[in-house]
Amino acid sequence: MTSVEETRQDPAGPGPSGYAAARLRLLQEEPRSGPSRRCALSALTDQWLSGLFTTAAQEAGVRGAALVAVGGYGRGELSPRSDLDLLLLHDGKARPRDLGALADRLWYPVWDLGVLLDHSVRTPGEARKVAAEDLKAHLGLLDARLVAGDAGLLAGLRTSVLADWRNQAPRRLPELHALCRERAERAGELRFLLEPDLKEARGGIRDATVLRAVAASWLADAPREGLDGARRRLLDARDALHLVTGRATDRLSLQEQPQVAARLGLLDADALLREVYEAARVIAYAADVTWREVGRVLRARAARPRLRGLLGTRGAAAAAERAPLAEGVVESEGEAVLALAARPERDPVLPLRLGAAAAQAGLPVSLHAVRRLAAHARPLPVPWPAEAREQLLTLLGAGEPMVGVWEALEAEGLITRLLPDWERVRCRPQHNPVHTWTVDRHLIETAVRASALTRRVGRPDLLLMAALLHDIGKGWPGDHSVAGETIARDMAARVGFDAEDTAVLGTLVRHHLLLVDTATRRDLDDPATVTAVARAVGSAGTLEILHALTEADALATGPAAWSTWRASLVADLVRRAAAVLNGAPPAGPGPERPAAEPAAQERLALEALRTGEPVLSLHAQQEEDDAVGAELLVAVPDRPGVLPAVAGVLALHRLTVRAADLRFLELPEHLGEVLVLRWRVAAEYGALPQAARLRTDLVRALEGSLDVPAKLAGREAAYPRRRGVVPPPPRVTVVPDVSPLATVLEVRAPDAVGLLHRIGRALESAGVRVRSAHVSTLGANAVDTVYVVDPDGKPLQPAAAAALAASVESALA
Repeated sequence: MTSVEETRQDPAGPGPSGYAAARLRLLQEEPRSGPSRRCALSALTDQWLSGLFTTAAQEAGVRGAALVAVGGYGRGELSPRSDLDLLLLHDGKARPRDLGALADRLWYPVWDLGVLLDHSVRTPGEARKVAAEDLKAHLGLLDARLVAGDAGLLAGLRTSVLADWRNQAPRRLPELHALCRERAERAGELRFLLEPDLKEARGGIRDATVLRAVAASWLADAPREGLDGARRRLLDARDALHLVTGRATDRLSLQEQPQVAARLGLLDADALLREVYEAARVIAYAADVTWREVGRVLRARAARPRLRGLLGTRGAAAAAERAPLAEGVVESEGEAVLALAARPERDPVLPLRLGAAAAQAGLPVSLHAVRRLAAHARPLPVPWPAEAREQLLTLLGAGEPMVGVWEALEAEGLITRLLPDWERVRCRPQHNPVHTWTVDRHLIETAVRASALTRRVGRPDLLLMAALLHDIGKGWPGDHSVAGETIARDMAARVGFDAEDTAVLGTLVRHHLLLVDTATRRDLDDPATVTAVARAVGSAGTLEILHALTEADALATGPAAWSTWRASLVADLVRRAAAVLNGAPPAGPGPERPAAEPAAQERLALEALRTGEPVLSLHAQQEEDDAVGAELLVAVPDRPGVLPAVAGVLALHRLTVRAADLRFLELPEHLGEVLVLRWRVAAEYGALPQAARLRTDLVRALEGSLDVPAKLAGREAAYPRRRGVVPPPPRVTVVPDVSPLATVLEVRAPDAVGLLHRIGRALESAGVRVRSAHVSTLGANAVDTVYVVDPDGKPLQPAAAAALAASVESALA
């Protein structure tokens, strides 16, 4: 690579306009990018500033001064919109007035060009003092580089600053580590963020720079393999981001990702994110190893004099002895390492045994041990021997400590060597905002959650393996559950499961979304619903594992994917399906979804018929921890517009609809029919509204004196969507073969105020009757399922159903 010094040209340098033109030409040169462009931009800036400094120093009459680049500019890594970190260093002999004039002649031309500037004016002694008090300033000076002026002045400062850094390392490195942890808490983990901060997030550019500072302390060094390449990829991505946006930004937002990917020559935004995540993974792993080594060295330094004094040389040697963990694996200095007698070239199970022993003991894995295994371990035979399968399951069942161990094995390529299909999901982004993790980390987190549920199932081994494999089909064309079933069967056979267990694992992966999707989007009182679930699962034992897998998967997805309400729905479905698998007919409503007593419904219906107006009751019930739940019963004499009116009033009162059931109740003695609506709702904020207020607004809505659409439109306008984020259009489909009693429509749309009200209005306009509705919201998206029938109470003909779906979709759009 060409250095900054080698590309520096005429010290007189170009003027401001010449520099601006040359800078623009450089940034527009397509062939030049990456390190070459950053270095050339630094050299061009050096040339300009050197000319400014020479002229300004002569005019101000200042000698014994130097212009110094620090931070990223000091490293010669100027991105297109990077700011300039400059230090005007002087020997203290110049008059303050002359020194001020020199600074003005330097800083103002930079500001005039609109370049961001971080500047200071100090003597070497002042700079050293500031560094001693300000850790960030000290870090910046570690990369100090001469731009122009007195080289000896900077050389002396660099020597003293570096000596201070090394002497103070036992005190300053823990302080630096604390700053890194605080920054990670604030900015998040780069490799899991949909809109990551390339610099500040954990595993970003800042962490890579910190590792250079740690290495300069001589106390510990980072694993170097792949680190420079990872850092370069992040810098290249930031360069492209600067050029795409024209701004000094480090946040890779969703709307800019396709353009950044194109500028980098990548296929699409997914390819960009995967490359960024891969780089961040390398840096984060290097940081973990480095900080662990720093801690070990500092503990050893602190303990050595004390041990020698208390125990003597013999006692200190005993304290360093290795404790056995498993065959070929021992604990040493807080890490799981290979025993001296271990022979990786003769023991193909050793990588899994090391990982399982480390995770069960809650220890990190030694970098040296993992690298030795990567270099010398023999491949496992296929299918795996029983011990290898058992060690994998022991690793997966270790809970949270498994995460760090898995990442250590993965960092050196051992996981993809053991499970080649893992490569497809490694660092693969998930654009659904409900998901917290990339695909690979989500699978690991699901195994962690599943490890806490193993006591609930008869086959914990199948639960743990299904947790690891349930999303393995992501990254392949088509439905990931369908593709995943094939891959899971292959991997299960590879790992050594027999044919029967392999079939069960295939079923679990194929249907890992079945329970939660059915429970939240289908009518459980329809016998066809429960029968279909039982038929798909096949056995009570598989259903038991699928229930635990469903919970583990949802908990590992993110906070929006699981709740007490969803858990109760799934448990109700499992209870019904288990009864069917055991030979019983499909059951009615269970205790998890209590229905009001028929007598109570009949009393409401009679009152509604007597008064000719809506009658309702509201009963608070247990709901999610952060919401107040209730069951709402509404009885209304049959008339048009009831569903949209009730849904709209609930939305106006900030009640979130969990589920809705609508049916006509035939009263005795030929009194007539009354529409009864049963709603499961939760208050978005605070307490539930009073039933009397709900009734008053419902009466007004049905009479037309309350303009629900206008009120909801005003509410939606008051909370506009985030600028730049354009949600996909709504989609309405007919779901075939779900119920013989009704036509089932599935509505997928951005979650918005009064969505169910708008759906109800569209259905009312089409002249169909709604039998039941089931509402599911994940993040910013809603999936609402409605069961509809024609005016005679029968399912719609296929052509009419398709037309209805198109009509509702058009109304929502």
